[in-house]
Amino acid sequence: MEDQNKTPKVTGIGGIFFFSDDPKETRDWYAKNLGLDTTEWGSTFESRNINDPDKINSLQWSPFKTGSSYFSPSKKEFMINYRVQNIEGLVKNLKENDVTILDEIESSDYGKFVHILDPDGNKIELWEPSDNK
Repeated sequence: MEDQNKTPKVTGIGGIFFFSDDPKETRDWYAKNLGLDTTEWGSTFESRNINDPDKINSLQWSPFKTGSSYFSPSKKEFMINYRVQNIEGLVKNLKENDVTILDEIESSDYGKFVHILDPDGNKIELWEPSDNK
């Protein structure tokens, strides 16, 4: 049986990204009216990991300037980032299932990222957090 921590799969939501005509005004509105602690990147929500209570998970909320190419080739006004485990194994499985993979796995201080398209043309960001995120 495969180790549960190595099974290629989504483990949660890592971020919600959407278009805004004026991202700064949108961030300021959410800060003033809903109490979000915002920065130029949006707002980060933290929660305990149910499987490892000492670990903190984060979810990033970010408005992007309407028309930003970051969501391309999707024509949608939003993009969801999913937290995953074993991103390499997941991408291998997705390729075997003929899922459109938009780029190569990229590593950063925050972890590993790759982008795919679902059948409706929604761009999806897959993120395997680094151990300290």
